[in-house]
Amino acid sequence: MTWVIVLLIAAAAFGVMAFALRMPRAGWELAGAALLVGIAGYALQGMPSMPGAPKAPIENKRAADEALIKQRQQMGNGFAKGASWMILADGLARQGQFGAAAEVLRKGTQQFPQDADLWVSLGNALVGHSDGMITPAAQFAFQKAASIDPAHPGPPFFMGLALAQSGRLPDARAVWSELLERSPADAPWRADLAARIQRIDSMLAMNGGAETAGAPVEAQPPTPEASVQAAE
Repeated sequence: MTWVIVLLIAAAAFGVMAFALRMPRAGWELAGAALLVGIAGYALQGMPSMPGAPKAPIENKRAADEALIKQRQQMGNGFAKGASWMILADGLARQGQFGAAAEVLRKGTQQFPQDADLWVSLGNALVGHSDGMITPAAQFAFQKAASIDPAHPGPPFFMGLALAQSGRLPDARAVWSELLERSPADAPWRADLAARIQRIDSMLAMNGGAETAGAPVEAQPPTPEASVQAAE
């Protein structure tokens, strides 16, 4: 049955070239010979019964945490000008394509440079692209978002999350504690934030309150060009 399919495909390809594309008759023999060579190669090396063996993807396939995407959406402005860029980037992040998501968001920040939500999303994509570790480019994106909208809860929340994932628990606690202090009593993220701080306190207590090595949060952020290079 496989050979019937192969021959039908070859005949269809020849028919398209000869009649639909009006290939000169002088080229019919050459085209036919090329198709026969392909069929002969398949006959020698083709193994249709062999199971597929896909290669491991280059990009990190750890899909984005759906709960964190919803939390970012909850903290942000769903009607912001850059929302369409974030929808596309979220789709890529759900497939683990954080590098592609970062590139999409980088273009979004070029079009809407004052959209804090786009910068928060870019920071998250860069963190995902580096396997959950905070990088200077991601730190720059979070700090840029905070400078655009100081009251926005997203930049400190996700900055703290990235710091915690990077093992910088005291830094993460400091950022989250400041956010908790200024969050309204009825803020939907307040309970989750308080629980995260409590978990950090428990971990620090188990470690005797020792500081975890890492650059301070106030470190000099990189230029915008650095964040572009990290996304590529």
